[in-house]
Amino acid sequence: MPIVNRVADLHTEITAWRRDIHAHPELLYDVQRTASSVADKLKAFGCDEVVTGIGRTGVVGVIRGRKAGGKVVGLRADMDALPIEEATNLPYKSTVPGKMHACGHDGHTAMLLGAAKYLADTRNFAGTAIVIFQPAEEGGAGARAMIRDGLLDRFGIQEVFGMHNYPGMPVGQFALRSGPMMASTDTIAVNLEGVGGHAAFPQLAVDTVLVGAQIVNQLQSIVARNVDPLQAAVISICVFQGGQTENVIPQRVRLGGTARSLSPEVRDLLQKRVREVVEGTARLYGAKAELTYTTGYPVLVNEERRTAFAAAVAGEIAGKDKVNADCPPLMGAEDFAYMLQERPGAFIYLGNGDTAGLHHPAYDFNDEAIPVGTSYWVRLAETALAG
Repeated sequence: MPIVNRVADLHTEITAWRRDIHAHPELLYDVQRTASSVADKLKAFGCDEVVTGIGRTGVVGVIRGRKAGGKVVGLRADMDALPIEEATNLPYKSTVPGKMHACGHDGHTAMLLGAAKYLADTRNFAGTAIVIFQPAEEGGAGARAMIRDGLLDRFGIQEVFGMHNYPGMPVGQFALRSGPMMASTDTIAVNLEGVGGHAAFPQLAVDTVLVGAQIVNQLQSIVARNVDPLQAAVISICVFQGGQTENVIPQRVRLGGTARSLSPEVRDLLQKRVREVVEGTARLYGAKAELTYTTGYPVLVNEERRTAFAAAVAGEIAGKDKVNADCPPLMGAEDFAYMLQERPGAFIYLGNGDTAGLHHPAYDFNDEAIPVGTSYWVRLAETALAG
């Protein structure tokens, strides 16, 4: 595997950065320690500019090549952790109760830092590489916040690339696809109100548990009978709360869940039909339903030419046979989608080996993937900015 030699030499140092971040997880926009550490390192590397506070706590480093060129490429990593109690016995396990890096953002940040150190030292390219360290990917739309704070226009970014580790895919392999690659994610919240009463006299009540159960069942008919079978969609109700005791029909029930799709048209259809099903079913049983349908991250769409470019770069690092350039789309979501709405680019998966899955309390980023991911960033920047 043609790992950049100097990157291989940095493996131990990058691993130490990664493990320090892992031991000190921070959530959403509250990533002050991580962002400060990132900014300090970028300054020590000799970046031409280091700007903090983009999108509240995001950090941006500017690295100009030693050759003339006007092209500007953005490379993005996420910094935030998850509100999960870590279930490992690692020597660098989380020191913060209830928080852990269960999605590998510690590895993403460390690998991009390693690439920044290499690029700032060598500058063997024309134009400008922008390294982007983003907060609040895990539900906080940090990418959108950075865009609204002027990230893309302020630094003149013309193309943007992202990367995420993928448990279950061998280390040294990559996967991506052109077009829709990850789903939009919208949130469903339903408050039902009926008539509470004694469980022995249901005829005198309007049973919100029954109504809620019917709504959960009927929502599944949307995907089964309203969405084109050749399209992708999922509706999952994951919260059903109501009642305090076994012999009382509750006055109120709360439902919560998510709706996901891979196209704007299906996304609009889901929103329309969810409302019709929720309100219609509640009315059928004599209850009242208050639906809050919140649109979240958009569909992540890789641009065709940049996807082919990213696949070619990955092939140089791993070998063409280790790059799946037509992987199936996933119904998971990623707020890098906001950046791809504004600029052409591509998102790629990096093999994390045989590890626990993402968002699992036993997950840990595989440090053996560090030279592969860091070399990808280096080669991508140098190739995109070849002049």
